[in-house]
Amino acid sequence: MPHSAQDQLLDGCDHVETRAEFDGLLRQGRPLVVKLGLDPTTPDLHLGHAVVLHKLQQFVEAGHEVTLIIGDFTARIGDPSGRNEMRPPLGEEQIRANMITYANQAGKVLDMARVRVRYNSEWLAGLSLADVLRLLSRVTVAQMLARNDFSERYAAGAPIALHEFLYPVAQAYDSVAMRAEIELGGNDQLFNLLMGREYQAQAGQREQVCMTLPLLEGLDGLKKMSKSSGNYVGLTEDAPSQFGKLMRIPDEMIPRYARLAAFRAESECLQLAAALGNGTAHPMEEKKKLAEEIVLRYHGAAAARGARDYFERTVQRRELPTDNVPEIHLGEARRVSDVMVAAGLAGSRRAAERLISGNGVKVNGVAVSDPRALWTAEQPATLSVGARRFVRVLPDR
Repeated sequence: MPHSAQDQLLDGCDHVETRAEFDGLLRQGRPLVVKLGLDPTTPDLHLGHAVVLHKLQQFVEAGHEVTLIIGDFTARIGDPSGRNEMRPPLGEEQIRANMITYANQAGKVLDMARVRVRYNSEWLAGLSLADVLRLLSRVTVAQMLARNDFSERYAAGAPIALHEFLYPVAQAYDSVAMRAEIELGGNDQLFNLLMGREYQAQAGQREQVCMTLPLLEGLDGLKKMSKSSGNYVGLTEDAPSQFGKLMRIPDEMIPRYARLAAFRAESECLQLAAALGNGTAHPMEEKKKLAEEIVLRYHGAAAARGARDYFERTVQRRELPTDNVPEIHLGEARRVSDVMVAAGLAGSRRAAERLISGNGVKVNGVAVSDPRALWTAEQPATLSVGARRFVRVLPDR
């Protein structure tokens, strides 16, 4: 357990560049300039983002000057960190749409009343070509190719677009513009954060301390959590959805989620791993405790208890839900697949038929096997897709 404010700020970090500089800054006894940048590349923040947001909130609570930078300009370039293929730039319309929700969603973790929000287009959009050339002249191609993602792609003959080299330069300039003293990021961002130190030194500024946090694996336990991989838990998803998704994590990931998503102490997580390993802890029960604990953070105790009860009734005991189930009228739908589309349980008839073929669709608890099956229920019936999505279908009046 961390014993001091300094230990708490370091707890969970897997790299600090450098500890001596960090200790020296804290000894000054003044609010430090702390920044975290997030690019609005998707509409939603998820539990993976919360790992570093939680650390940023600890700096807020310690009284430091915290800024959340929304990378509306860097999102146009596309962050190549950790990628084995070229990332195309996002369009401005998509970036604007994603930006709308970022600050509100970050408020699930951060006390936004005590956090400044800035957009890096404020200083990057005004740079001239001459300014960009000066910035680029301070870094070499060899330095860029020292990054694992770039070097691996170069060795494999995979394309690297020139605009991708601009990303770490632009992120580094954020630190110069903010005169940042501490920058946080996931451990895939270390190269970019360290480049910020170089540019600050060249600008005659004190070099920022770089602090990185581990990346949270997604629900598959393999790839890092991301919406594009479909293995994520969104911060603003409803409580039953969050709980149900968390129950899908592999048993061996329970201690890691306890550490990175529930923010339990490292010693407690090590004890949990040992108990799961020797059989004194039951994976299903520990997973339910963990899921309830995480849902509580984003929806409160009542919603967390309700989500657990809903899971136990509908998944473990296979009961059909009776409360808060949306209702639709059958209308002109004649096939089960058409009803699914009308109910919003599938985006198209083809998608609905794939779900039926995968044995994931039931009417009143009975699996539908034929993708072209007709809707035959003459009384109100419960249509379900998977274990957590239900709709009550009412016959036409």
